[in-house]
Amino acid sequence: MRYNSVIRFYSEGSKKYNFQTSKSEGSPKLLLEVMGNVTDMGIDRSKNLLDSISQGTKIVRLVEPVNFKWSYLTIDDSSKKYRLRTALKPLKNYSLLVGEDVG
Repeated sequence: MRYNSVIRFYSEGSKKYNFQTSKSEGSPKLLLEVMGNVTDMGIDRSKNLLDSISQGTKIVRLVEPVNFKWSYLTIDDSSKKYRLRTALKPLKNYSLLVGEDVG
């Protein structure tokens, strides 16, 4: 398995909503940048694992588990944000099942 994608974990803890300007203020904080293996989740597997068919679902495999609280991740240089759906710990690697953030 090749770990050829850059995975960046972010926290939105410092972002606050300003009621006077109707905008969020503050910027997300980069917590960790690691190399990982990313694959798309097929329709059959999505139905079996999540009991629904979800678009934009990916499986991210890492060497080490992520032992801290994070808000979202990005893959390579994409601006798409992915939120955690579930985490799996098989025998060898650590897997995250993430879905595309639509909100």
